[in-house]
Amino acid sequence: MAASGPTCSAAAPLDTRPDVVAVVPARNEAALVGQALGSLLLQDYAGRLDVVLVDDHSSDGTADAASNAAAAAGASERLTIVAAPALAPGWAGKVAAMNAGLERAATLYPNARYILFTDADILHAPDAVNNLVARAERDGLDLASLMVRLRRESWAERALVPAFVFFFRLLYPFQQVNDRYSPVAAAAGGCMLVRREALEKAGGLERIKGELIDDCALAKLLKAGGPIRLDVAERSASLRAYPDFPAMWNLIARTAFTELRYSAARLAAALVLMTLVFLLPPYAALRCHSLAAELGAAAWAAMAVAYMPCLRYYRASMAWAPALPLIALFYTGATLHSALRHWLGHGAEWKGRVRGEE
Repeated sequence: MAASGPTCSAAAPLDTRPDVVAVVPARNEAALVGQALGSLLLQDYAGRLDVVLVDDHSSDGTADAASNAAAAAGASERLTIVAAPALAPGWAGKVAAMNAGLERAATLYPNARYILFTDADILHAPDAVNNLVARAERDGLDLASLMVRLRRESWAERALVPAFVFFFRLLYPFQQVNDRYSPVAAAAGGCMLVRREALEKAGGLERIKGELIDDCALAKLLKAGGPIRLDVAERSASLRAYPDFPAMWNLIARTAFTELRYSAARLAAALVLMTLVFLLPPYAALRCHSLAAELGAAAWAAMAVAYMPCLRYYRASMAWAPALPLIALFYTGATLHSALRHWLGHGAEWKGRVRGEE
């Protein structure tokens, strides 16, 4: 799909299937981890695939739910559960959990060629690992990442989720991410297959230990040494629910200002660009006259057309396309709120931790 990057389809078959270890950081994920682990442990992958789940100080029985899921899949011997250590100074919570899993994987599975970093709310397609590994082997990738399909069931999700991919693609054009010679680097943290040797050569996760946007930081680290690829998934999906508009607002606000590197100048530039590109055209079309109104209408139509491939990917009605300016206004407000929270000393809370105070 042109507007949100290439899709991940079946890659060429493998002559050999290298060992893979999935590292799953999980914090209070009892409701979702069973489905996620089941989809991993039942992968259609002829090579060895083991899972290390890092229970990151959960209080809801996440570890028990994981164990039960492995038993139900008949794969208890392929699941290792690790208790995350106390958070060390300078480490972001998720990266620390990922590192704990990586260290255990190195001890238990020293011959694994790939580490699959994935979240505890991702439902993987049955052939997802096979396709990722095949693509990494074929193209010599150090990182192969999938942006999985987000849930789109609540009214807020139906209105706002397709734009999440749309705006991400504007920040990180997939064609440039996948271009070995472009400095643009990005990944989707829900599904990242990493060549273990490349990660070790780059200095390991300690190099990005304090990063809150760990996926893009990891992509930048690895792209300095080799090719990476980011695709959108056709069938793998997130189970995470955002039931209302405040939940979607928080999804955007918790990392938006971090994405702008906590820079007031970058924030100002982003607000100006969002206003000029997405808000001014409909204003001109509806409130101005003559040439200004015609130009505004043309720009509004053009942005609607550009948005349609994302709507098509989410199997959404094309009637949402003209609403992109209102959706952009929502994203702009959440971004501004993200900055205000930071300046007021209130990080964005996520799973009992306050971002920026981990």
